[in-house]
Amino acid sequence: MATLFIVSTPIGNLGDLSERAADVLRRADRILAEDTRRSRVLADHVGATCPLVSLHAHNESERTRAVLEWLEAGQTLALVSDAGTPLVSDPGGRLVPAVVAAGHAVVPIPGASAVMAALVGSGFDATRFTMLGFPARKGRDRDRDLTFASASPYPVVLFESPQRLVKLLEELAVRSSGAREVCVARELTKLHEEFRRGTLEDVAAYYREHPPKGEVTLVVEGHTSEESPEDRAVRAAELATVLLGEGRRASDVAKEVAKRLDLARNEAYRIVHDVERSSNAAGPSPEDPTHTA
Repeated sequence: MATLFIVSTPIGNLGDLSERAADVLRRADRILAEDTRRSRVLADHVGATCPLVSLHAHNESERTRAVLEWLEAGQTLALVSDAGTPLVSDPGGRLVPAVVAAGHAVVPIPGASAVMAALVGSGFDATRFTMLGFPARKGRDRDRDLTFASASPYPVVLFESPQRLVKLLEELAVRSSGAREVCVARELTKLHEEFRRGTLEDVAAYYREHPPKGEVTLVVEGHTSEESPEDRAVRAAELATVLLGEGRRASDVAKEVAKRLDLARNEAYRIVHDVERSSNAAGPSPEDPTHTA
């Protein structure tokens, strides 16, 4: 029977490839690879000699038609990503449903996953969790992702580039209580593997002083404890300061603060008004080049 195998591959250590996965790669008629150059190293490692065919975000729709034709012809195909489990923030999300709809067999070959490695190494309760992948870069989509991560009662797993890690930690800290814990898992299964645990603010401060390198996965602790009214007011003022600093109108900021922190609208308006009044009272800094005596 024509079959599409979804093969999990190592995320850094070739020793993590299962013997079953290696056997599937050797027997496949074709290997569908996110980057054929990177996957050729793995194919050579296990002795797979079949052709490697690119399948990535920019050609997945077009390539799906060819895949269905190959399966109709009775071929066995293996789908791999650059590292880890395909479809988890990697190509394949359009291909696999099309293969299932066409009535062909889809068989997963489990293996390495940065999501699971980071989660079980974080020290947080792993019985329930959410995986968000890479958060949106900007706008309402980013606000939605970070608000969800901050409010979730279960651990949330995210991916991020090392260059944007500090910004993400800082934004999550603004939306969360000061004691919210996070675990940053870096270079998983590789020589310089690192788990950095602590509060969002402390871990952000660490990476400001020690810029991270390599692959980064972070796990944000679930929001399980109730904040005191005083702590929530402090957090609301911090958030209001950030949003006002972006040039937003006070009325819009108040609505946003009320929504994100589940505050009464009149309480949010009061906090935003107090922040705005304090900022205006402080006036421009003497070092500000726009300041005139």
